Amino acid sequence: MKIVLRQDVPKLGEKGTVQTVKDGFARNYLIPKGMAVLATPGELKTVEENDRVQARKIAKQEQQLQSLADRIAGQRLEFTAKAGEQGRLYGSITAGDVAEKLAELVREEIDRRKVALEDPIRTLGEHAVTINLVGRLRPQVTVVVRGDADTGEEAGPDAGTVPSDVTAGEEA
Repeated sequence: MKIVLRQDVPKLGEKGTVQTVKDGFARNYLIPKGMAVLATPGELKTVEENDRVQARKIAKQEQQLQSLADRIAGQRLEFTAKAGEQGRLYGSITAGDVAEKLAELVREEIDRRKVALEDPIRTLGEHAVTINLVGRLRPQVTVVVRGDADTGEEAGPDAGTVPSDVTAGEEA
């Protein structure tokens, strides 16, 4: 049975797409919950028109954001963070950090949700990060994470004081 989804359905499709599903799944679950409607000729025309409108909207946004994409592409963002001996950071560099630093460089607001970072950066080195502006505009930036020069010396004395505090607390 062909249906048109009225909202995003996990593992099935996104809102406005035409899907083919088993009759029982459509009649007993999707349609009664308002997640989908039958794909009648009228619904299919509506879907096509919505797709055309969406494509025009994205093309217009791409034209407007092209200059921003050109300024973002190839930028090199440098972060300094404390790291352990194996190059693991004590904290992490998040999408919000990348968006904030990039906004300072290009002097335009960048939404952190547009930074395509699956997991926060937790290691030293260079990392390629994609910025999903709109449609096909996906400029890449290079994030360079350097360790503090004095983190190695500070770790030794601090490590010695922490266990003494812990043992004093355990005795009491």
